[in-house]
Amino acid sequence: MPNDLRKFAAATARNRDPILDVLRGVLPERGTVLEIASGTGEHGVHFARHLPGLEWQPSDADDDALASIAAWREHERLANLRPPVRIDVTADAWPVATVDAVFCANMIHIAPWECALGLVRGVGRHLRAGGVFVLYGPFRVDGQHTAASNARFDADLRARDPTWGIRDLADVVAEAEPHGLHLRERVAMPANNLTLIFERD
Repeated sequence: MPNDLRKFAAATARNRDPILDVLRGVLPERGTVLEIASGTGEHGVHFARHLPGLEWQPSDADDDALASIAAWREHERLANLRPPVRIDVTADAWPVATVDAVFCANMIHIAPWECALGLVRGVGRHLRAGGVFVLYGPFRVDGQHTAASNARFDADLRARDPTWGIRDLADVVAEAEPHGLHLRERVAMPANNLTLIFERD
């Protein structure tokens, strides 16, 4: 298709259904979900299609990603998929109101640690009391990688940018707590990933 700005990520096709299974069990039936770092926009399309009672709000900080998200939205024409908004997670204000849930996949290991800190600050500001924050990706547990493949991936990330890298679960939990986000559940996922489910007090 000429001038098709949609981007495709192979990992999304592999992980979207296992993530959807988790989301079905933790998200409310109705409400607004803010997706942080939506990337290509494929997750948002898939989840909006299969969770029609939820308004899905994608976001990203990257121009190409925002264009891809918008192109996917135009292509799919889902009534509950909102236009993307630009969010820099480190900013002190995000252009969104209070939301019922927040979802973020595969961001904090391919960004500086300051982005993880900004993420939990922003989620603490915008997530309603009792709402859930779902964070997906690879994590170290007690300082150790959960698989040799994750150790290799971590080394590759740090070689590309020394501010990147797979984060330790305990560090993320410790930074989330002061913002009212308490780890409720940890779900093992395919490909040695985890889904962390936090609840806002």
